[in-house]
Amino acid sequence: MNSFGRLFRVNVFGESHGASVGVNIDGIPAGIPLTQEDFLPDLERRKAGAKGTTPRKEEDLPFIKSGVFNDHTTGAPITILFENNNTRSTDYEKLREFPRPGHADFVATHKFGGYEDYRGGGHFSGRLTLNLVAAGVIAKKILGTGISVKATLKEVAGLPDAEKGLEAAIAAKDSVGGIVECVVDGLPVGLGEPFFDSIESTIAHAVFSIPAIKGIEFGAGFAAARMKGVEHNDAILDATGKTATNHAGGVVGGITNGNPLVFRVAVKPTSSTPKEQHTLNIKSGEVENFSVKGRHDLCIALRVPVVLEAVTAMALADFMLLEHQAKRIWR
Repeated sequence: MNSFGRLFRVNVFGESHGASVGVNIDGIPAGIPLTQEDFLPDLERRKAGAKGTTPRKEEDLPFIKSGVFNDHTTGAPITILFENNNTRSTDYEKLREFPRPGHADFVATHKFGGYEDYRGGGHFSGRLTLNLVAAGVIAKKILGTGISVKATLKEVAGLPDAEKGLEAAIAAKDSVGGIVECVVDGLPVGLGEPFFDSIESTIAHAVFSIPAIKGIEFGAGFAAARMKGVEHNDAILDATGKTATNHAGGVVGGITNGNPLVFRVAVKPTSSTPKEQHTLNIKSGEVENFSVKGRHDLCIALRVPVVLEAVTAMALADFMLLEHQAKRIWR
């Protein structure tokens, strides 16, 4: 449903054009220094306004409603709200008749019987990634300074140069996808609970909560299918588990092996493309020409890196608490 994690438990709520979106996080150790300012750097990285992103601009200020006292976590659940102020809901009225190809409009109506909030994508909107980024800020604190989580944009529209990829999209008057890579350094050996709670399966579970993610690969990924065993195997060099290569991406048998955790995700093109498409008119029952109005990202991948870091940190913070690698009282 809308919750993730076992000890570090994240619950998201809200809709794109509702009063607010928010997140409730349980299992946070007591005593972690935390103020509104701690969230701002990562929230700024996620913001719209840059070339290729939606022109919708929100303040995105996190309002901490519980779980913090005297600028420290109390050990109780933390609730954070983000207000929605810059909405133009009339842009989406036509979507009741014309569900967008590639978007959740059609399936959401069937699943919820037409009661869903369709404005701006409602609960399916990328607006809710604000919640994930906020949870990620706290998760990164739990991981500590010895573990770094860094995601970078590797490709836009099939090109390693993001600017050129965007220019191609603008020239075509269409949306484009991209590839984002995440690298985690400093993880201890032994995180992961095979079979169903392996590091890969848990991170993948969290990653696919990000709208527009269509694929994930760890280490050599799909290229491993074209390699020989002796070529793919990472030779162990010392008792710390350090390996000569890292085709496994830092995970063997679903468990971290002490090497950098490396994985990549595929981000699909924004479904709300300005280009004319064909889709079903629900009222007439006929397939008709249709173009999407409103404010949308040309390339969602541009804003994914900080969100990818956040969900990765969420998954890893949960493992660190499960393995008693992180204390329940912060000192």
